[in-house]
Amino acid sequence: MPKTLYDKLMSAHIVREQGSTVLLYIDRQLIHEVTSPQAFDGLSMSNRKPWRLSSNIAVPDHNVPTTDRSSGVNSISDPVSRLQVETLDKNCKDFGINEIPMNDIRQGIVHVIGPEQGVTLPGMSIVCGDSHTSTHGALGALAFGIGTSEVEHVLATGCLWQSRSKNLKIEVNGKLKTNVSAKDLALYIIGQIGTAGGTGYAIEFAGNCIQELSVEGRMTLCNMAIEAGARVGMVAVDDK
Repeated sequence: MPKTLYDKLMSAHIVREQGSTVLLYIDRQLIHEVTSPQAFDGLSMSNRKPWRLSSNIAVPDHNVPTTDRSSGVNSISDPVSRLQVETLDKNCKDFGINEIPMNDIRQGIVHVIGPEQGVTLPGMSIVCGDSHTSTHGALGALAFGIGTSEVEHVLATGCLWQSRSKNLKIEVNGKLKTNVSAKDLALYIIGQIGTAGGTGYAIEFAGNCIQELSVEGRMTLCNMAIEAGARVGMVAVDDK
């Protein structure tokens, strides 16, 4: 029986099925400073170590200055923001997690550094403590955001219990006019189906208009799938 891209990737990562939920093996977890402190605290309190260090990569993202960084973490004026970045640095050092630090030239938005650094690959299951993790679906990955307790669970076990989503194909054909971007396309789609139109669904974007988008444009579209209520946005793998 034919399967959708979402169904294929789900099936490829199932460790165990239990009723309507499945235990998924997670290939990659991206970690940032906002949703990880409690997860690392939980590991410490239960005296547990990460199951597979190489499957995790961390980067400070949400609290990093966009201008002057010459003083490192001391460049962050807000004390709470500075503490979050310092805590991430310490936790990554203590637990042996690979981190791209704040002043590293590779540092960037957590959803962008994955594709940039080859950390995001087609066919992977990818999670991060941020709803817009669906961005990675642009590269044919099964990617979705998770909560802080789930961040801890993935660190400790490399797996995660999940309910299956329903499938929703959105096909867009034709060409975008000059100065019309992937974000405009995303907003148009949301205008058609509503901000809850994708609730409970994994959206796969298809059609020659999608194929003509750059990888960056596809990332924008999959990122914005969350704004339509979906948890997953995907584009099938091609030469791009």
